[in-house]
Amino acid sequence: MAKKARKRLEEDAEAAGFEFPEFDEEGFVAHEFEQSVATGFALGLAILLGAVSFGLTHVLAMAGTGVLEGLVPVVVGIMTIATSPLLWGRLRAAASEYTKGEWASMILVEVFGWIGIWFLLTDVLLR
Repeated sequence: MAKKARKRLEEDAEAAGFEFPEFDEEGFVAHEFEQSVATGFALGLAILLGAVSFGLTHVLAMAGTGVLEGLVPVVVGIMTIATSPLLWGRLRAAASEYTKGEWASMILVEVFGWIGIWFLLTDVLLR
């Protein structure tokens, strides 16, 4: 009895066959363009945040405040990056369609871009 049921299921699966869905080329291109624009915005925010962090570090170092010259830029950077998804939601209507991976990649671009620009400017200009 079980063999007949299993064989019937296999025959039904073969008869139905699998058909690939139609590829939506316009939707794919629109999504990739949206992701490129969002990544550009994330990179721009990282550069701006790196310059602001450098400015804060420079000003606080000249004031001789000690530990604040490293702490204040970090707090400002983390707060800005944490609220950046809200900013993207207001700037780009398609932000509601981003996947978790796309959000993660944009946030990582912001974090590593911010730290890289900040350290680069600090190393080169505060020697």
